[in-house]
Amino acid sequence: MSISQLARSIADSPTLRLNEQARILKEKGEPVIHLGAGEPKSKVPMEAIRSAAAQITTGEVRYTPTDGIPELKKAIIRYTEENYAKNVGPENIIVSGGAKQALSVLLTCLINPQDEVIITAPYWVSYPEMVKLVYGVPVIVRSEDGRFQPRVQDIKAAVSSYTKAIIVNSPNNPSGAVYTAEFMAELVEFCETKGIYLISDDIYHKLIFDGKPFNSAYKYTKKDLEDSKLIVINGVSKLYAMTGFRIGWTVAPKKIVEVMINVQAQTTSCPSTVSQVASVGALNGIQSGIESLRFMLQNNRDIMVQELKSIDGVHIEKPGGTFYCLPDFRAFGKTSVQLCEFLLNKVRVVTVPGKEFGMEGHLRLSYCGTVKDITEGVARIKWAIDPSAPNEIFIGDRKLVRDWL
Repeated sequence: MSISQLARSIADSPTLRLNEQARILKEKGEPVIHLGAGEPKSKVPMEAIRSAAAQITTGEVRYTPTDGIPELKKAIIRYTEENYAKNVGPENIIVSGGAKQALSVLLTCLINPQDEVIITAPYWVSYPEMVKLVYGVPVIVRSEDGRFQPRVQDIKAAVSSYTKAIIVNSPNNPSGAVYTAEFMAELVEFCETKGIYLISDDIYHKLIFDGKPFNSAYKYTKKDLEDSKLIVINGVSKLYAMTGFRIGWTVAPKKIVEVMINVQAQTTSCPSTVSQVASVGALNGIQSGIESLRFMLQNNRDIMVQELKSIDGVHIEKPGGTFYCLPDFRAFGKTSVQLCEFLLNKVRVVTVPGKEFGMEGHLRLSYCGTVKDITEGVARIKWAIDPSAPNEIFIGDRKLVRDWL
């Protein structure tokens, strides 16, 4: 079989392998706890369900315009005005099959072979591979002080004549870090001065805790949208628990959107009609579910941080948003993949290796599940790796004796 060099260059995912192992174990009746989930457990808004059902019952589920139905673009325009204080027109918006496709189409339109895209670590696992898929070069920037908050001076040091774009994600997956106003303001000014595209992945922008504000890059731009290099990606997956609907969008200058429409038309045509209609219902409907989700996640975060701090050798920075934390497990002498496999095999807890996000030695843990899963999952992790924990534990109806410490 002859496989392209490009396809061979894309990294495989230990996460998918671990998830498959966990699925098989769960089907066998094993008491698996999943702390790796990247989607909220809350229900899809009823307005979205009713809108989707009404569309289906008409029997008219057809192609739509490549860039999205007018009703959804109107809802996104209002959403952008209300949440970003930014006036945009329908010509500045393209709807795609999820925020991931939105970013993929955007990169296809912007990146030439060997163009560099700066990505700050920790980063969402797909960013580097998506850049590679358009023959670009991902340039990973890590803060010299080891913190999750990137530093503009580190980004500036990585910029070269090949730098085409910078991707930021705040609140951040996987760390939960919320970037400061000072950082965003300085980065926007730098990108505008240098003529570098700044791509802001805002998919978690309302899931910020402790009363802290969302520091949108739009706050700090001095340019009109049509003259700006600032591009925003967003979608309904996280805030509205609509991960399976696969609707995201891009807000960008008109000329970029026009090219994105051409690219998307030649690949996937239009997003799902039913999903678009459902998204209109979510965006136009009652928004209180987002605040309920945020409150639940903040409470779960506090519990997870408290539980993790009880494990000797684990270091954790309290996340400011999202569903995730990224504690440091380097004291236990295993790679992140080895530790994830160990925890799944020994105590049936699913975690995600930090290597996937550019942070070897860390694990990404999700707190979007139940409080019971959080407390029991962390208790199992502690029993597996902390010598001060009791030597026996019950997992399900089985008593296990630790014989590896």
